[in-house]
Parts: sequence; C-alpha cells; structure tokens
Amino acid sequence: MRIDLHCHSTASDGTDTPAELVRNAAAAGLDVVALTDHDSTRGYAEAIAALPHGLTLVTGAELSCRIDGISMHMLAYLFDPDEPALLAERELVRDDRVPRARGMVARLNELGVPVTWEQVARIAGDGSVGRPHVATALVELGVVPTVSDAFSQDWLSDGGRAYVAKHETDPFEAIRLVKAAGGVTVFAHPAASKRGRTVPESVIAELAVAGLDGIEVDHMDHDDDTRARLRGLAADLGLLVTGSSDYHGSRKTCVLGEYTTDPEVYGEITRRATGAFPVPGTGGA
Repeated sequence: MRIDLHCHSTASDGTDTPAELVRNAAAAGLDVVALTDHDSTRGYAEAIAALPHGLTLVTGAELSCRIDGISMHMLAYLFDPDEPALLAERELVRDDRVPRARGMVARLNELGVPVTWEQVARIAGDGSVGRPHVATALVELGVVPTVSDAFSQDWLSDGGRAYVAKHETDPFEAIRLVKAAGGVTVFAHPAASKRGRTVPESVIAELAVAGLDGIEVDHMDHDDDTRARLRGLAADLGLLVTGSSDYHGSRKTCVLGEYTTDPEVYGEITRRATGAFPVPGTGGA
C-alpha cells in the first residue's frame, strides 16, 4: 500500500480542488490519501464525491498551533468535524487569517513591494488565506523566484520583516480537543528549521505525555540525519512515525506520494480513531 497522509487542496492553500486532488492521488498510484487543509474541513464533501475506486480518503486537517512563541502545525486525523469545541477553535483560527494577511500586505507595501490585497485574495480564491498565498503574490511580482524563497527572514518566515502573527492554538489544547472529537494527532514536520524556530525535543516529550500520537518524520524539509534523529526520538517516546508529501499542487515542488506512511502505522491510526472512519472510493463523479 502507498499511503500519503498530508495533502492540501484549494480549501486552504493548495492549487488542486479537492476533486482534482483525489483524482491525481489515484493517478499517482496511491492507495490512501489524507486531505489535511489548514484549519478547514470544507473540502471533504467534494473529495468524497469524486473519490475513485481503489483510493481511500482519510479526512483530517492541519491545525495552526504555537508554543513559547514558536509556530507549529498539528495534523489531526479522523475526528468528528462537527464536534462543537474543536469546530469553534478552528473557526477562531480561520477568522484571524484575513486580518493577518491584510497586515502582511501592509508591511510589504512599507518595504516597497507593490503587492495588493486584491491580488492575494484572487490567489486564495475560496481557500483559507495564508502565507503561501502572499508568497505566491511575491513570485508573481518577481520579488522571489519560488514560494519557498518567500519563507525567509527577509519576507514571511516567523519573525521576518513582513511576518504578522495570527491566533494559533496551544498544542496541548489542540491534542485535548482532537482527542475529545475522536481524532488522532501527529506533529507535522517537527524539525523543519528552514521555516523558522522549531520546538525542542523536551516539549515533544511533554506533548507525548499529553497524548500526542505521532510525529511526521519522512518529509521534504527533513534531511537524512534529521529523519534518523526523529525516528530515535519517536522510539524513545512511543510515538508513531508517519511520512507524507505535504502536497500543495503547483504551489510547491513536492509530488504526491513523495514520502509515504507504513501500512502498519496507518492501521494503528485508524484503530485509534473514533470520530470518523476512512472513506473507500466508489467511483467518483
């Protein structure tokens, strides 16, 4: 089985619609794909309706968290999307995205970059607006060559010249909320230092005690030495190890199935979840 547990659609900052995402996942030879848009479950219905035979969909989300001033992302799988407390927290995060993006546009204007809110809104479309949309605007303007290059101290990385903070959930609270909604939690790309400061291993140990289920080890932002270190940490803490592409369509260079999750780990994730269940494809629309 080929299992990719971290993908984005136009419901947040990917460039594939949810329907295109599942069709492309099937074409890439995947057996299981997770839809994990940022703080959003809006893509579920479209993805399920288009799900091809032979492909299973794992519903999820990538939750925006922050601890000790460090931004981190928490992948949440197979939770009840209508559970009131988790839904309210996701909406609180999403509602803060627009004023934050407007703030980044204003800071870029102060730096002499002629980006406009209308340009960023066009790029975001119906998705949850975020830094990748602002980064895409910088690419369109020729300020940086790629989206990844916009995530630097010069521009949009944590603490960068044009960075603006938004509401983000305490990760211990995120674990509690996801567990209460029947879901499973995995710390996304925990050592992606190119994105900014990373959470110390001592904090990951505390998160494990609080109920964190796993860490995403095999990811494009982790080199071989980092992956080996994280595998050792996961073994010490009794955490599951996942791998995934963090696919965003054409917005990033990663491809579907670039990194995958072991079927036994996937099986354990589905066994732990009680809020929702994987959806098998029925042919799609």
